[in-house]
Amino acid sequence: MAAHPRSSEAERVASPDVFRGFTVAVSENSIQIMLGSLHGRLLNSGVDSSCAAKMMILVDNAGRAWRASTTRRGSGYGGGLRHARLPLHHRCLRRTRLFKKMPNKTAATKKAAIRSSKLFILGVILQGGYIHGRHKLTYGVNLDHIRWLGVLQRIAIGYFVAAMSEIWLVNSNLVDSPVSFVKKYFMEWFMAIAITVLYVALVFGLYVSNWEFETQTSNSTLSIPSNSIETKMIQCGVRGSLGPPCNAVGLVDRVLLGENHLYKNPVYKRTKECSINSPDYGPLPPNAPDWCLAPFDPEGLLSTLMAAVTCFVGLFFGHVLIHCKNHSQRVLICLLASVVLIISAFLVLLLGMPFSKPLYTVSYMLLTGGVSGFLLLLLYYIVDVIHIKKPFVLFHWMGMNALIVYVLAACELFPTLIQGFYWRSPENNLVDVTESLLQAIFHSKRWGTLVFVLLEIVFWCLAAGFLHMKGVYLKL
Repeated sequence: MAAHPRSSEAERVASPDVFRGFTVAVSENSIQIMLGSLHGRLLNSGVDSSCAAKMMILVDNAGRAWRASTTRRGSGYGGGLRHARLPLHHRCLRRTRLFKKMPNKTAATKKAAIRSSKLFILGVILQGGYIHGRHKLTYGVNLDHIRWLGVLQRIAIGYFVAAMSEIWLVNSNLVDSPVSFVKKYFMEWFMAIAITVLYVALVFGLYVSNWEFETQTSNSTLSIPSNSIETKMIQCGVRGSLGPPCNAVGLVDRVLLGENHLYKNPVYKRTKECSINSPDYGPLPPNAPDWCLAPFDPEGLLSTLMAAVTCFVGLFFGHVLIHCKNHSQRVLICLLASVVLIISAFLVLLLGMPFSKPLYTVSYMLLTGGVSGFLLLLLYYIVDVIHIKKPFVLFHWMGMNALIVYVLAACELFPTLIQGFYWRSPENNLVDVTESLLQAIFHSKRWGTLVFVLLEIVFWCLAAGFLHMKGVYLKL
């Protein structure tokens, strides 16, 4: 196998910056999109990045109105589109070629550490509780309750783990055959397998004892409302549970991070056991279990450990794009890899490990990895093989500035700033009035919200295009 040269046009259009859009996916982790701006700097990378951005905006915003039709009832952690986001490895792919251009491993390590740190800090600011989001004209967070982990923090950790592997575990041997390809990246694959084994061992081996947490309850005496702190006890005493109250993922976070620093509104609060409005959030039903009030972080430490493996999956696809000499080889290898990943996912499912994004189970990682491969092939064929590019120009623009879009749109920073300007009442702001107007036009909250979000996506495509024309890109 030999590197396949790309045209100057592809190199010019597909800047490495387009891959920053992959960070908006994690997200957690909908369909994973795996692609790298590697030796050829493929054009469809920008398209994939913007797909991730659009998916994040769509499922986060339209999902509020369509939640009832996209969440499976009775699931311990929920399901459906809202919780099927794009995982981490997109950012790792773009770095494959970057680190190969830095022969000084110490300098490359420093560069990766700085980038990871900046991304982690940005995540804490955006998702740690300081910004309260739409419909709230307040900001600030109690440091005793700040959330340390989130989507961007998970990406930062996964990126750093994969970067260290790419820098220190990959040898400098020339790849000229399938055997030399395996020898070059064998240690990197071994690292991914070792992380997976460690995750499985901890999930099924850690003993989860009974545990307690504090929750705030509202009381009313003589029409005077008051809040009090009540301690709840969760009965566990098990190993290998994958249910909401007694899994090892939550145990590790409670021990190492503390319950005050975990996500306070986990998805299982929308299940029928915890909400009378299930599959939406709502008041507790009669005789609801105490764990309905417990915190749980879907981007916790142990699940992030498993999520980091998706970076290695992405690196594999990126290495294929580097070393394969033509389209047919790339398509064939990626297709075979995708099929193997999906079959493996269902085999793991049959062995008793369900698809769970909050726990980031092995089956979930394999399934999303395989689906990502198919999506990669589709966009690769359309954009880079048969060169149908014009219909994807909006996608490409957003992909080249996906980090800005994620910060301003998916994290709702821009709508929060806009709604700060209102007429007489906070509800009379441009954002809420526009959404309400569309709901009235379509005589439906769901369809009105969906159209509002689609218009928002178009707006950010055009905004990203304007920034691209001005040569403005947000970099870390």
